[in-house]
Amino acid sequence: MSEQRLKGKRVLLTQAADYMGPATVELFAEHGAEVIADESDLTQPGAAQEIVDAAGHIDVLVANLAADARFGIMTIDTDDDVWHTAFDVMVHPLHRLCRAVLPQMYARRSGKIVVYGSATGVKSIPGSTAYSTARTAQIGYVRAVGMEAASHNVQINLVAQNFVESEAYFPLEFQKTPEFKQLLATVPIGRLATGREDALFALFLASNESDFFVGQSIPFSGGWAQ
Repeated sequence: MSEQRLKGKRVLLTQAADYMGPATVELFAEHGAEVIADESDLTQPGAAQEIVDAAGHIDVLVANLAADARFGIMTIDTDDDVWHTAFDVMVHPLHRLCRAVLPQMYARRSGKIVVYGSATGVKSIPGSTAYSTARTAQIGYVRAVGMEAASHNVQINLVAQNFVESEAYFPLEFQKTPEFKQLLATVPIGRLATGREDALFALFLASNESDFFVGQSIPFSGGWAQ
């Protein structure tokens, strides 16, 4: 095996069973991390603090926060439930997690926070007002908090992903349809990324190799968003 890039690191990963969770658990463990794979419902106000307290020492927080994108709902049809759900799942827990974990990282002057975000926060898709706005809020949050954390030698960055293999977003049946082929035609690289490819990028941001990256949201979308 190549060098273990997270050897001895304790990593807290949220929504570990969903979306990018499984690929991240597997890859980070391969690279020597002790992964605390949490599956708590983080929409509850006290949940983030509870899982951070229970985890104890955390070198890396991977905020995997995602929900049904609900594409195809135009703005005039976006009701309060759809709007609030996007923020309750993807934005409010991000702040609560960072607020809970940053004090210990600041005290040690060492730590990484990696957010699995979305390229729809960089380049929106019609019919995704609530989802894209929540993803854009994540990007703004990472930029703001990343600037604060940098002076404490803590790096916070976001993977702005899209077109990554996922049963939730791109089920195999959908991939056989003309609609999917038309959608894929908008991606310069012409294919979906694998979950492992995406996790490898998160691994870089979680490792000491990314020490000079501050508050950045970097597209991982095969050229769809730049």
